[in-house]
Amino acid sequence: MEQIDNLKELINQGDVDTAIKQLDQLLRDTSVKEEKDTLYYLRGNAYRKKGDWKQALDNYQYAIEINPDSPAAQARKMAIDILNFYNKDMFNQ
Repeated sequence: MEQIDNLKELINQGDVDTAIKQLDQLLRDTSVKEEKDTLYYLRGNAYRKKGDWKQALDNYQYAIEINPDSPAAQARKMAIDILNFYNKDMFNQ
């Protein structure tokens, strides 16, 4: 799907709001079935880049529920590790 490459490029360039809007539209499209896990994974990446950790984790989880072998599984684990690291540091101030 060419749109996926375009969405990855938007996220890499930092245009996450546009990427999120396009991902929202694609996820609402009932004709898109096979790439749903990838779309959730990408939306998770966009939210993570935006600093919205809750939305990122939620989207990674949706992708994992559709496809347990999705790269979202590793992304979710890494995000949780980062959040745990930050939270531990907050207590040491």
